Amino acid sequence: MAVRIDELSISCRNFEPDQPIPREHAVEGVNTSVDLDITGVPADAVELAVICHDPDAPMPDGFTHWTVYGLAPETRTVDSESGRQGPNSLGKTGYTGPNPPSGHGVHRYYFWVYALDTLVDGTPTREDFLTQYGPHVLEQNRVVGTYSR
Repeated sequence: MAVRIDELSISCRNFEPDQPIPREHAVEGVNTSVDLDITGVPADAVELAVICHDPDAPMPDGFTHWTVYGLAPETRTVDSESGRQGPNSLGKTGYTGPNPPSGHGVHRYYFWVYALDTLVDGTPTREDFLTQYGPHVLEQNRVVGTYSR
Protein backbone atom coordinates (compact mmCIF):
# COMPACT_ATOMS: atom_id res chain seq x y z
CA MET A 1 0.00 0.00 0.00
CA ALA A 2 1.35 3.43 -0.93
CA VAL A 3 1.39 6.09 1.77
CA ARG A 4 -0.92 8.96 0.98
CA ILE A 5 0.27 12.53 1.37
CA ASP A 6 -3.07 14.27 1.24
CA GLU A 7 -4.39 16.25 4.19
CA LEU A 8 -2.68 15.09 7.38
CA SER A 9 -0.84 17.99 8.99
CA ILE A 10 1.11 18.59 12.19
CA SER A 11 2.19 21.95 13.59
CA CYS A 12 3.68 23.21 16.82
CA ARG A 13 2.40 26.05 18.97
CA ASN A 14 5.88 26.66 20.40
CA PHE A 15 7.93 27.32 17.25
CA GLU A 16 7.49 28.08 13.57
CA PRO A 17 8.53 25.41 11.04
CA ASP A 18 12.29 25.20 10.54
CA GLN A 19 12.88 27.69 13.38
CA PRO A 20 14.54 27.26 16.79
CA ILE A 21 12.74 25.35 19.53
CA PRO A 22 12.53 27.58 22.64
CA ARG A 23 15.04 26.74 25.37
CA GLU A 24 12.27 25.88 27.87
CA HIS A 25 11.61 22.73 25.79
CA ALA A 26 15.28 21.68 25.84
CA VAL A 27 17.16 19.68 28.47
CA GLU A 28 19.10 22.80 29.51
CA GLY A 29 15.79 24.59 30.05
CA VAL A 30 12.69 23.25 31.80
CA ASN A 31 12.54 20.22 29.47
CA THR A 32 8.78 20.46 28.97
CA SER A 33 7.26 18.90 25.88
CA VAL A 34 6.14 21.03 23.00
CA ASP A 35 2.43 21.28 22.13
CA LEU A 36 1.50 19.79 18.78
CA ASP A 37 -1.65 20.28 16.72
CA ILE A 38 -2.91 17.68 14.25
CA THR A 39 -5.43 18.22 11.46
CA GLY A 40 -6.59 16.40 8.34
CA VAL A 41 -6.62 12.90 9.81
CA PRO A 42 -7.80 10.36 7.21
CA ALA A 43 -11.33 9.07 7.84
CA ASP A 44 -10.09 5.46 7.80
CA ALA A 45 -7.37 6.00 10.43
CA VAL A 46 -7.62 3.73 13.48
CA GLU A 47 -4.81 5.26 15.57
CA LEU A 48 -2.26 8.08 15.48
CA ALA A 49 1.33 7.93 16.66
CA VAL A 50 3.83 10.77 17.16
CA ILE A 51 7.61 10.47 17.15
CA CYS A 52 10.28 13.15 17.61
CA HIS A 53 13.64 12.23 16.12
CA ASP A 54 16.98 14.04 15.73
CA PRO A 55 18.80 12.57 12.71
CA ASP A 56 21.77 14.89 13.35
CA ALA A 57 22.70 13.31 16.68
CA PRO A 58 26.15 11.70 16.50
CA MET A 59 24.77 8.18 16.83
CA PRO A 60 24.24 5.55 14.09
CA ASP A 61 20.43 5.93 14.13
CA GLY A 62 20.21 9.50 15.41
CA PHE A 63 18.35 10.12 18.66
CA THR A 64 14.67 9.59 19.46
CA HIS A 65 13.35 12.23 21.85
CA TRP A 66 9.72 11.19 22.14
CA THR A 67 7.34 8.41 21.17
CA VAL A 68 3.58 8.61 21.75
CA TYR A 69 1.13 5.83 20.85
CA GLY A 70 -2.55 5.10 21.40
CA LEU A 71 -3.80 8.44 20.09
CA ALA A 72 -7.41 8.29 18.89
CA PRO A 73 -7.99 9.51 15.32
CA GLU A 74 -10.01 12.39 16.82
CA THR A 75 -6.92 13.66 18.68
CA ARG A 76 -6.14 17.24 17.74
CA THR A 77 -3.49 18.19 20.34
CA VAL A 78 -0.54 16.23 21.69
CA ASP A 79 1.55 16.98 24.76
CA SER A 80 3.28 15.06 27.55
CA GLU A 81 -0.10 13.91 28.90
CA SER A 82 -1.34 12.45 25.62
CA GLY A 83 -1.65 8.79 24.67
CA ARG A 84 0.80 6.11 25.79
CA GLN A 85 4.18 7.74 26.26
CA GLY A 86 6.84 5.40 24.93
CA PRO A 87 10.61 5.06 25.16
CA ASN A 88 13.17 7.59 23.98
CA SER A 89 16.81 6.87 23.15
CA LEU A 90 17.78 7.28 26.81
CA GLY A 91 15.59 4.25 27.57
CA LYS A 92 13.25 6.48 29.56
CA THR A 93 9.52 6.93 29.02
CA GLY A 94 8.24 10.25 27.72
CA TYR A 95 9.67 13.44 26.31
CA THR A 96 13.28 14.51 26.56
CA GLY A 97 14.10 17.79 24.89
CA PRO A 98 16.90 18.84 22.58
CA ASN A 99 20.39 18.46 24.00
CA PRO A 100 22.90 18.42 21.14
CA PRO A 101 26.59 18.37 21.97
CA SER A 102 28.00 21.87 22.48
CA GLY A 103 29.55 23.16 19.28
CA HIS A 104 27.99 20.39 17.16
CA GLY A 105 26.02 22.89 15.12
CA VAL A 106 22.32 23.13 14.43
CA HIS A 107 20.32 19.94 14.89
CA ARG A 108 16.94 19.30 13.28
CA TYR A 109 14.10 17.81 15.33
CA TYR A 110 11.46 16.04 13.25
CA PHE A 111 8.06 15.72 14.93
CA TRP A 112 6.31 13.05 12.86
CA VAL A 113 2.62 12.15 13.00
CA TYR A 114 1.53 8.79 11.59
CA ALA A 115 -2.07 7.85 10.78
CA LEU A 116 -2.37 4.06 10.99
CA ASP A 117 -4.88 1.46 9.81
CA THR A 118 -4.28 -0.63 12.94
CA LEU A 119 -3.71 -0.25 16.68
CA VAL A 120 -0.17 -0.14 18.04
CA ASP A 121 0.51 -2.81 20.62
CA GLY A 122 2.39 -1.50 23.66
CA THR A 123 5.12 1.13 23.40
CA PRO A 124 7.71 0.09 20.83
CA THR A 125 10.95 1.93 20.24
CA ARG A 126 11.03 4.17 17.18
CA GLU A 127 12.96 1.56 15.23
CA ASP A 128 10.57 -1.27 16.18
CA PHE A 129 7.56 0.92 15.38
CA LEU A 130 8.84 1.74 11.90
CA THR A 131 9.64 -1.93 11.21
CA GLN A 132 6.41 -3.39 12.59
CA TYR A 133 3.93 -0.65 11.70
CA GLY A 134 5.45 0.93 8.59
CA PRO A 135 3.18 -1.16 6.34
CA HIS A 136 0.17 0.15 8.31
CA VAL A 137 0.88 3.86 7.78
CA LEU A 138 -1.95 5.45 5.81
CA GLU A 139 -0.53 8.94 5.85
CA GLN A 140 2.30 10.78 7.58
CA ASN A 141 3.61 14.31 7.93
CA ARG A 142 6.10 16.25 10.02
CA VAL A 143 7.07 19.61 11.40
CA VAL A 144 10.74 20.40 11.99
CA GLY A 145 12.30 22.57 14.68
CA THR A 146 15.98 23.34 15.23
CA TYR A 147 18.25 23.67 18.24
CA SER A 148 21.94 24.26 18.90
CA ARG A 149 24.18 24.83 21.90
